Amino acid sequence: MGGSFMHFWKSEWKPLLWIVVGFLLCFYLPVELIQNSERLRNAVFESLYLVRWYAQEHVLLCLIPAFFIAGAIAVFISQDAVMKYLGANANKVLAYSVASVSGTILAVCSCTVLPLFAGIYRMGAGLGPATAFLYSGPAINVLAIIMTARILGLQLGIARTVGAIAFSVIIGLLMAFIFRKEELEKIDAQAGFPEPEVARPLWQNTLFFAVMVGILVFANWAKPTEMVGTWAAIYAAKWWITGGLAIALAAILITWFGLNTGKVVLIAAVTAVLAFRVPEQPMVAFGAGVIGLSWLTSTNKDEAGEWFASSWDFAKQILPLLLLGVIVAGALLGRPGHEGLIPSEWVTRAVGGNSLLSNFVAAFAGAFMYFATLTEVPILQGLIGSGMGQGPALALLLAGPALSLPNMLVIRSIMGTKKTVVFVSLVVVMATISGMVYGAFF
Repeated sequence: MGGSFMHFWKSEWKPLLWIVVGFLLCFYLPVELIQNSERLRNAVFESLYLVRWYAQEHVLLCLIPAFFIAGAIAVFISQDAVMKYLGANANKVLAYSVASVSGTILAVCSCTVLPLFAGIYRMGAGLGPATAFLYSGPAINVLAIIMTARILGLQLGIARTVGAIAFSVIIGLLMAFIFRKEELEKIDAQAGFPEPEVARPLWQNTLFFAVMVGILVFANWAKPTEMVGTWAAIYAAKWWITGGLAIALAAILITWFGLNTGKVVLIAAVTAVLAFRVPEQPMVAFGAGVIGLSWLTSTNKDEAGEWFASSWDFAKQILPLLLLGVIVAGALLGRPGHEGLIPSEWVTRAVGGNSLLSNFVAAFAGAFMYFATLTEVPILQGLIGSGMGQGPALALLLAGPALSLPNMLVIRSIMGTKKTVVFVSLVVVMATISGMVYGAFF
């Protein structure tokens, strides 16, 4: 009897603990306090507003293309190729060079980079290059860096550029060093893998991925502050560029993947009709294209079907955690200009000057806040106007875009709690130190 109880306790204590905690939360739920507290009501509404905005602006245009790219990495990129350029035993200069400048190509936020990170990590990329890519993807965004220099000052723009590139390499190297035992085990395990067969030439795979990345980048091309110059011209033509890339993808699916020509043409025709009938709502046509691609690939029994299945696996793992994280982040911190549970004046008051505490608060708060691509610049402009120091401003720029609470939840599901804690801690500590050094000179 006693043995049975001990066996039950050892195997079932976690579910039991969650049930007890959930019961106590329900039993003592402070409904009256919420009803009478304006801040708590605001926190509930802010969480709902933020998750709605996230669903409208990011899921369809950012995450779904990223899921398809991640699924394609898992199916169409050979493990040998990933290990050659990004593996634990790859040439360090090449691996970290590729990983650290990825953000100049991928104008993505801290959440959109996650499926891509999961794809290369599961395919055998070393922990160091993979985490360098994870940091640099959202941190080294060319347009964001240009906006930082123009709006917040050239010095801060240069400091952000240098800091982000250096961070990605240093954090990757430190992660590989801290978990070197596991990395050595990975190298030994990979040594016995047979070289996989390649279904198509490298140039075809390269063009296929370039087209998909192009769709992701141009569909999410952000509006510049001033509608002049090259960036503004690209923004004005973003949907024409995206449409051209979609046509190229359709041709690739027919020619190289052997998908049914009639079905592809039907999907393209419906998407084009919607694009011209409702030009003011481009997401309608984009959504039709996504639905069509999903139908086309999910009903295929060959490699296109594997592509959809792999993409769907990433979506199942990542999307629920992201939405949960956005809800929690909205409740705690609200949206720009709106209050959550944590008063914004606390943060503003804590980041003045250039003390260790102010830099740490800026880095820590930035790490947990959710920044959509480019939104960190106007937010920082307001904080600096309210008395934020230059050092904490840089600390937030280096920690904020690369991390967020939703981002952390997903990273934990991919590489575990311990590695996630170390990764987040490295970002926060390095951002704090960088802010203090920068603030001491400027």
